[in-house]
Order: sequence, then structure tokens, then C-alpha cells
Amino acid sequence: MHIAVLMFALMTVANPAWAEAAKPIKLVVLGDSLSAGLGLPAQEAFPTKLQKALQDKGIEVGMTNAGVSGDTSSGGRDRLDWSVPDGTDGVIIELGANDALRGIDPDLTRTALTEIVQRLKARKIAVMLCGMLAPPNYGADYAARFNSIYPDLAKKFGVPLYPFFLDGVAADAKLNQADGIHPTAAGVDIIVKNILPTVEAFLGTIAEQRR
Repeated sequence: MHIAVLMFALMTVANPAWAEAAKPIKLVVLGDSLSAGLGLPAQEAFPTKLQKALQDKGIEVGMTNAGVSGDTSSGGRDRLDWSVPDGTDGVIIELGANDALRGIDPDLTRTALTEIVQRLKARKIAVMLCGMLAPPNYGADYAARFNSIYPDLAKKFGVPLYPFFLDGVAADAKLNQADGIHPTAAGVDIIVKNILPTVEAFLGTIAEQRR
């Protein structure tokens, strides 16, 4: 009798953790070709490899790759509602590279990213921003205006920021495809390894808010 009571008590105590494990956090990566995995097999794309890296740490997530090649920040904003379904717990935003490559006015990029963050927060969806850096060919003034967007928004809205999505990969010929822009599978591995602590902390915050 006592053993049965003890077992019941242990099951009751363990239940919240079990319930958490049974309900994976639903993540969407809202991005462009860098996260969509342009030029790579689907299993080599950033969202898939990030999900695998989290699983290896015992963290179960439901992952949606909402990357669209060629998308700008404005494009991401315009498809936000259907790219991020109801029930999503968190969104990793990886947008802006195409804005910078095309020399789009940083004010437009800032406005689009601001609206994305505001609309997700209004839906009670957690947000993590991935920063991007402007290429040097548009000059120092453009770079200063563009590069400041991400830390400014992270501070304004109190959301976590991974400062540069391509950190450790950009400009390394061995880690990029022939176009010099899109990471190889090995490049994606480095991005995942570098971003993982930030994503883990992001997921920890979401799990805390669920309690």
C-alpha cells in the first residue's frame, strides 16, 4: 500500500516535466535563402540541422522552415500571417540580407522588421532576431544605418539577438557555395553550433512562460 502511494506521489511530482516533454515548443524560422537552404538538400538546411542539434541535447521542438529565397524584410512581413500559423510558440527571424544586397533604404528594412516583431508580440509569440551586416560596397553611412537596425530593435522590444547570422562563415570560401553568399552544409553546421546557446536560452524563456 505504501509503495503504491509513494509511486503515485512520484508520478504526480514528475508529471509537469513529462507534460512539457510531451508538448514540444513549436518554432518557425522566418527567413530568406540563408535559412531556407538554397542549393542544399532539405536535410542540410538550417532549421533541420538546428532541430537535430537541439534533439541531441534532449530538447524537442517542432520546427517549420518558413524561409523563402529572395525574400526581403518587407516580403517576410507581407506573408507573416500564413507563414506563422496559430499555435506557434516562437519565431526566429532571419531577414535583411537581400535588403542589404539590393541597397534597399535601411528605413524601409527597419519599418518592416519593426512591424513583424510588433505583430508577433501582439499574438503572444516569442521572437528572436538574427542580425545581418551590410556588405561594404554601399559605404560606411549605409552600413551604419543598416547594421544598427537589429540591436536597436532587440533593445526596443526586449527580444534576444544573435548579432550576425553568418558569423564564422561569411567570406570564407571553404564554407560557402560557389556564389560566395550561401553556406555549404559545413557552413550551416558552424552557424548552428554558434547560434545554439542563444536558441537554447530563447527556448528556456518560452518554457518558463508556459508554466
